[in-house]
Amino acid sequence: MDLRGLKCPLPALRTRKALAHRTPGATLIVLADDPLARLDIAHLCREGGHALDAVEPLDAGGWRFRIRTRGG
Repeated sequence: MDLRGLKCPLPALRTRKALAHRTPGATLIVLADDPLARLDIAHLCREGGHALDAVEPLDAGGWRFRIRTRGG
């Protein structure tokens, strides 16, 4: 899911919505470049019980988040 260009709180809100529609154990890849996305997405994963498997920097700026939905 490419959320680059969106500003806080939209990347976290859209990530939360997408995670709610995934089956347990599914993986969601999120691209975001908002400076607060790294903190917000990590926080929503902790609060929602999802696993933040990886956070990788993107060459063009921002991050690639690999999130596994809870229950899997």
